[in-house]
Amino acid sequence: MAALIQPSATLPSPPLLPKLPSSSSPPSSSLSLPKPKPLHSAAAAASASFTQFPLPRPPPSPLPPPCRPESRRLFASEPFDGPPPPDAAAAVGSLTDDCFDLLRFSVGCGDVDLARAVHAVFLRLELEENPSLGNALIVAYLKLGRTSDAYGVFGGLSRPNVVSYTAVVSGLAKADRGLEAVEVFFRLMGSGIHPNEYSFVAILTACIRMTELELGLQVHALVAKTGYLESTFVSNALMGMYNKCECLDSALALFDEMPKRDVASWNTVVSGLVKAQMYERAFESFRQMDQIDGFRVDHMTLSVLLTACTDTGSLIRGKEIHAHAIRIGMETDLSVNNALIGFYIKCGTIDDVEALFEKMATRDVITWTEMIRAYAEFGLIDLAMEIFHIMPEKNCVSRNALLAGLCENGQAFEVLDLFISMVEEGLELTDYTLTTVAKACGLLGQGKLSKQLQGFIIKFGLLANACVEAALLDMCTRCGRMVAAGKMFKRWPFEWDSSIICTSMICGYARNGLPDEAISLFCCCKAEGSIILDEIASISILGVCGTLGSDRMGEQIHCHVLKSGLFSDLEVANALISMYSKCWNMDAAKKVFNIMPAHDIVSWNGLISGFIIHRRGDDALTVWSNLHNAGIKPDKISILLAISAYKYTKMCLVDECCRFFSSMQTEFDIEPSQEHYASLVGVLGFWGFLELAEKTISNMPFEPEASVWRALLDGCRIHSDAILGKRVIKHLLLMEPRDPSTYVLVANLYSASGRWHCSETVRKEMRVKGFQKQPSRSWVIHQNKTISFYTRDKSHSQAKDIYSGLEILISECQKAGYEPDTSFVLHEVGEHQKLDFLFYHSAKLAAAFGLLMNRPGKPIKIVKNISLCGDCHQFLKYTSAVTNRQILLRDASGFHYFSNGHCSCNDRW
Repeated sequence: MAALIQPSATLPSPPLLPKLPSSSSPPSSSLSLPKPKPLHSAAAAASASFTQFPLPRPPPSPLPPPCRPESRRLFASEPFDGPPPPDAAAAVGSLTDDCFDLLRFSVGCGDVDLARAVHAVFLRLELEENPSLGNALIVAYLKLGRTSDAYGVFGGLSRPNVVSYTAVVSGLAKADRGLEAVEVFFRLMGSGIHPNEYSFVAILTACIRMTELELGLQVHALVAKTGYLESTFVSNALMGMYNKCECLDSALALFDEMPKRDVASWNTVVSGLVKAQMYERAFESFRQMDQIDGFRVDHMTLSVLLTACTDTGSLIRGKEIHAHAIRIGMETDLSVNNALIGFYIKCGTIDDVEALFEKMATRDVITWTEMIRAYAEFGLIDLAMEIFHIMPEKNCVSRNALLAGLCENGQAFEVLDLFISMVEEGLELTDYTLTTVAKACGLLGQGKLSKQLQGFIIKFGLLANACVEAALLDMCTRCGRMVAAGKMFKRWPFEWDSSIICTSMICGYARNGLPDEAISLFCCCKAEGSIILDEIASISILGVCGTLGSDRMGEQIHCHVLKSGLFSDLEVANALISMYSKCWNMDAAKKVFNIMPAHDIVSWNGLISGFIIHRRGDDALTVWSNLHNAGIKPDKISILLAISAYKYTKMCLVDECCRFFSSMQTEFDIEPSQEHYASLVGVLGFWGFLELAEKTISNMPFEPEASVWRALLDGCRIHSDAILGKRVIKHLLLMEPRDPSTYVLVANLYSASGRWHCSETVRKEMRVKGFQKQPSRSWVIHQNKTISFYTRDKSHSQAKDIYSGLEILISECQKAGYEPDTSFVLHEVGEHQKLDFLFYHSAKLAAAFGLLMNRPGKPIKIVKNISLCGDCHQFLKYTSAVTNRQILLRDASGFHYFSNGHCSCNDRW
């Protein structure tokens, strides 16, 4: 039998076919390991010849004697005894009936081999003249997912009818082989056979899958010409095509002209309105279903409306839909419940989701996958993993949901473990899988690991895809591999969308301390038209402007946002708040917040955070109070910011801060994390409550991380408590560093105590693990260019003038009382060399450049990537006094406003 189904020959294209245009559809990305093979694109499939399974025809043989009725079999090794059949035709008819039964059985059981056995009988007995059995074979193969086998049967039919053509067109369309489906439909039209309503629905399915509006319009004309426009079935398909091609007006016009509608017609309209974000009209259509046509909504209507509620964040309206589902007896419908879970993930609480899940009598893989997503969304990643392990059936989507959840919760190593297990088991890898893993590698920032992943993807041919390539480029930028990212950027195919890759590259430059390159590339891409300033690009560029402190560029992007109507997008408006707050302009940030048409928790958090980095704690707490009074539920970041705000209030409000911290769990249902404890300890240490801070750490329900001890150490530094500081240092030195900042802190602590050998050992271990110390860098925006300086940097073309000016400035400051503090030089060198290190810190060079280049009276704006050292802080205070200039500096701790020898931080940062 196996020999009968070997593919070898091709079916020549008929002369009636018109020449089809080539497709630009991207190749399929769903692949399986361990030996992934890239699938051919739709264009390649269309240009290739059609293939059928050649079936070598054995010489005709007489029909076998019939079986006994009580033991009928399809094949027999020996003839059965019994009376001869009345005639051969009756035997063939009986065998044909058996074939129909067996095909139905094969589809029910998912048995491809049984369908092929029937196919073999079909060929052996030369039943090509029987179109009904041929059509049944085609349908069976299609239902079994064997599209090529179905096409092979079709190619062997001597007289295919409209059912044959329609079945093949439908099967090819559903298998995303749209161009082949179109070709077969043209063959149908050229054969003289008239298409029926099912034929039109099949070809419209292909149009929908390919988003082919022009062909859809031609089909619409043909439908009208042949009189099938009155078919509700066909009109629904036409509306679906218009919805997919974003021609909602055409879909609505067709809907209004329909002589007869059904529930599917209304669902198509509601779905199109939701897709077009016309939510009020969608709900109006929902109400009209019963009023105009008397239809009761079904599971599809409710699911689409719940999507609208999810998109708009409308908790009340979503609950109304939930209540309506219960009222009409659809509370047990699986698809409605799955949609409700998705709605409560976005708009409700984890308790709402769990309560719904527990009540569900029936669950499928979608239900379990939604629960994974729910727990991950609410930060309960351990419960998400538990659900994944106990779910009865797993598929690619459920694994990807867990991968995404782990990644979003910062569990990058767990993402890699799950990915490795998927590879070892030979499971399907999709674009989403690979992009998520690339994102996880980017979170880790390990260059070696990123090279391994990139090599794996290239080795197995998974790279020829825009999404995967863009994710790899972003990964390279996050791992410091800007040279590799630049190569990928240069070889980016012309036919792919370049806007995403340009945005990633701009953000990569900014992330890796190359802000000038970021702005330069943005200007170049904008001039070439290769970047579309949509919501995503605008958010990214605003982020770059905020990082650089480039307020003028940020204002230009703000103007574009207003002109292009993007201000209504919440994320864009939130990015504007963040940009202005980082560019010394809290008044503009507050103004943006006040004129926003709507706010989410990110908006509130952004405004609170802005006041905190400007050390305006009272203003931050006022915003927090407004948030609380508005009935908005805060998240863990909101709580963290509110605690931090008590650090910068005009009066000491430590008691109030402690009460607020204690109410976190009872009032806001948020359990204190390491970050919350570190923030509280920072507040206590800042105001001098060092013993209480140490006691708070000892009472923590879990082992404190380095960030908590670091917060206490800052308090010891501010209040010069050397005894407690030594105890804190011992704790830090006993900890195993897990990130570059902790390694640097431990190494600096050893250096400060003169234990140079221990410091070098820590730095060596840091290099072995691939971690890099972030070099100190300060920059000034001058004439729309970013002028950067490193310690003892002489790369600037005017370095000689800058150093001369700085030496004069140092001399003047020393006359005014400035005394260099060499304790901030953590190198084993002589005192004279320490002064050389100290005098040419990046912040001092940036200040000297700013004073030389800016006109008198204009404030000097400096950005520093790490915290300002104590000596530079003291120097800038004296500089503001001797030059009578205001110096505005933003470092990792927040803003410093130097004026007349004083700093806004009151020497506590």
